[in-house]
Amino acid sequence: MLVLVAAGALVPLLGPSAALHGSGEAPAPGTPGVGLLRAVLFAALCVPLGEVFTGRSARRLRPEGALPRPWSPAAAAAGFLASLGLAFVVAAGNRVPRGWGDVDLGGLQGHREGLLALVEVNGFLVAGLLALSRRPAAQLWPLGAVVVAEALRAHPAWDYHDPATGAALTAVHLACGALWAGGLLHVLRVLRLWRGETPAEAAALLGRYARAAAVLLAAVTATGVTSALRRMPPGTVLEQLATTAYGRTLLAKVVLVAAVAALALWARLRLRRAPDPLTACVPARTEVALLGLVVAASGLLTALPVPIRWQ
Repeated sequence: MLVLVAAGALVPLLGPSAALHGSGEAPAPGTPGVGLLRAVLFAALCVPLGEVFTGRSARRLRPEGALPRPWSPAAAAAGFLASLGLAFVVAAGNRVPRGWGDVDLGGLQGHREGLLALVEVNGFLVAGLLALSRRPAAQLWPLGAVVVAEALRAHPAWDYHDPATGAALTAVHLACGALWAGGLLHVLRVLRLWRGETPAEAAALLGRYARAAAVLLAAVTATGVTSALRRMPPGTVLEQLATTAYGRTLLAKVVLVAAVAALALWARLRLRRAPDPLTACVPARTEVALLGLVVAASGLLTALPVPIRWQ
């Protein structure tokens, strides 16, 4: 797990120099740090959403069955720290603050981007408290607020596209992606407990997740392609994929998602045809590792310059 976290952290930290090389684009101040914080924020959304999403299926299959210790409180703490770091960047005028004198926390309430940053900070704080309560499923509400705030942040009102449509696409894309990645992570953790005791129910849980994941993959693909075409018109896509930092990172993300989809298909075939359906866990473990890299690439994507809108 530590190796996977380290590999994921290297993507936003080292990726900007590779993505921007030869593009002629100037990086925004603190691009690697912002990309890493955004990747942590996305990962912090995946873990609790996945636990709530697949935890219900697990409890229906085995009401009295053992479940792994939840990671939601730790994820909420990580999300709180990441969103707080991003709020400091916003409070410093979208620059990396060099000292307390550069930060105007009181000014966050005076503009749209600052208010959205505060919503994300408070959303993770409330989600963490609810994760420790007797009704952890209630954390869906503050986490939903974080998803909406992040979608609105990605599409400011002055954007030359239709910001409302763009925000809706991003919200669906982010929510479905978090359920997909976080759900698979939690299912694999549950299967480690169930595999030796009740293999039939373990296979049934994996099958339920696989059916839901197919729908989530379709939603992620549709919203991702639509969002990319809105930012890069069809006639310029191929050129911008090769010459802009945003396009190159998007291409890397598409390749990773394609590999994840292939692994998901392989796992589904094993689940249906193999003598032991739980051998599907082998490609599923690789799938969740690649999904971690997708999350890291998504964090980097948000910190890079917006692609040029060629007419």
